[in-house]
Amino acid sequence: MKKEEEIMAFLSKNVFDPILNSNKASKELKQGVRLTIMRLSERDASGMRNYYWSAIVGTDKSTRFARLMKKEGFNRFEEVIDEFRERFNDAWIKK
Repeated sequence: MKKEEEIMAFLSKNVFDPILNSNKASKELKQGVRLTIMRLSERDASGMRNYYWSAIVGTDKSTRFARLMKKEGFNRFEEVIDEFRERFNDAWIKK
């Protein structure tokens, strides 16, 4: 599996799929997840990792989106930060 696919599989399982497969998630939330997936797909593994960290640090849009995810009861990037950090570290990127 390519590194990009590995990152996407992790984020899909832990963040994106529960939202996209939910009948309770709002249309706005699902639309935001699809946009995030599209933006991540345009990057290589290193760029995907940078995008993830930028989303956590927060822009106006990303913090608003994270609040919406939390309000609707779904995992945000913040909830999987420890596993993401350990799994997709610098050594992993370089190998």
